[in-house]
Amino acid sequence: MIRLFNTVAFRLAMGYGILVLCAVVVISTILYLGTVGVLDRENNSKLYLISDRLLKHFEEHGLAGVKQEIDQLLTDGVDTDTEVYLLVGPDGRTIIGNINPVTGSTMRLDRLVDRRVVRYGRLSDSRLLPRELPNGAFLIVGRDMQDIHEIDQLVLRSLAFGGVLAVLIAVGGAILFRNQLEHRVAAIRHTVLEIEAGDLSRRIPVLDSNDEFTRLNHDINHMLDQIQHLMEGVRDVSNAIAHDLRTPLGRIRSLLDEALRKDRNVERLSTAATHAIRQIDDLTIVFDKLLQIAEAESGTRRQSFETVALKEIVTDVVEFYDAAAEAKGVRLTIGIEGEPTTLGDKDLLASATANLIDNALKYAGHDSTIRVRVVQDRNTVSIVVQDNGPGIPAEEKEKVMTRFYRGDRSRTLPGNGLGLPIVSSISHLHAGTFALEDANPGLTARIVLPRVRA
Repeated sequence: MIRLFNTVAFRLAMGYGILVLCAVVVISTILYLGTVGVLDRENNSKLYLISDRLLKHFEEHGLAGVKQEIDQLLTDGVDTDTEVYLLVGPDGRTIIGNINPVTGSTMRLDRLVDRRVVRYGRLSDSRLLPRELPNGAFLIVGRDMQDIHEIDQLVLRSLAFGGVLAVLIAVGGAILFRNQLEHRVAAIRHTVLEIEAGDLSRRIPVLDSNDEFTRLNHDINHMLDQIQHLMEGVRDVSNAIAHDLRTPLGRIRSLLDEALRKDRNVERLSTAATHAIRQIDDLTIVFDKLLQIAEAESGTRRQSFETVALKEIVTDVVEFYDAAAEAKGVRLTIGIEGEPTTLGDKDLLASATANLIDNALKYAGHDSTIRVRVVQDRNTVSIVVQDNGPGIPAEEKEKVMTRFYRGDRSRTLPGNGLGLPIVSSISHLHAGTFALEDANPGLTARIVLPRVRA
């Protein structure tokens, strides 16, 4: 029992059980007062009514009229099992009645009193209403309460039995509730222990029902999927960094080592230092982009979100790349519908747009066309960058979203495989989506963001 009381489930169930028991007590009290209490009040009212009627007979017909009325009541066959009457004259002699004489000195007049009397030669627990008549006579009107007592005992026994049964049900229900809750929680704890042991693929079993635990299990499983995805992403990024950065670092070391081993003239050392600085700058750019992805995925930039006009952002970025596109023989066009606005960070959205245009300039090829559009729908706004170049094979569209991935055709071109992952992270930070679609020919990169009315 101590172990049971130490569980939250049992305490919650017992608390609920106590509330149910309190409700049972209230209902039982109402039931008792509504049965025995009502009968009791009806009997009391009836005794006062009969007594008042007999007093009225005394005023109209005297003591003989009261005697005649009592005689009629005792012989009319109504309430013969319960009626009690006694009329005692001023001299103390019994005039008429069905109980043995009862002294009135110990009873308060005009007040109901429960007493045991001898009725028709047998003891009877009766309720009596004693009254004194104006001429000194003594009148008692009463009722045998045996049947009322039996009903009272029956109701009390029933309520007591029901109360004990309610307590047993409450305790049993608490134990059952605790076991059910423990069973559902045990599945979560078991899965957590397996994940803690290193198996990140484990998930909590989900039942077909749609109760609170099922929804909680869905949410936890979704969280575990995200954690596994992030862990795998960290592992992949670590591997990619180790693989992709080892070559430039090795090249820098080799360059400096060669410069130190040979003739250490100023020109050779200057050339080596220049090449080393250029390679280090490239590494700095890579780390800056990784930090930008990490910052976007952490959500810290959401605090600075404000309503931004995409027309201004996209126009500035296109103008910035206009000269580079002209130098490569690429036609760069822009099209904007209406006044599209969204809630976000102006610099991040500009960075995402710049990455898409930069990718298109690299891979679309000479004499191609790049169309930059901003599309406004009822609830969304979209930044679309479309080219008519060679596009991306279908099997590589998901891979290019991972950090440091570069397709076979792009390995000879400058880059580090972080542009599209940055765009994807910025899109998700803004509660949007990023997708790559076939343009036939070429590629369409689409960022879809929630629309905000300016």
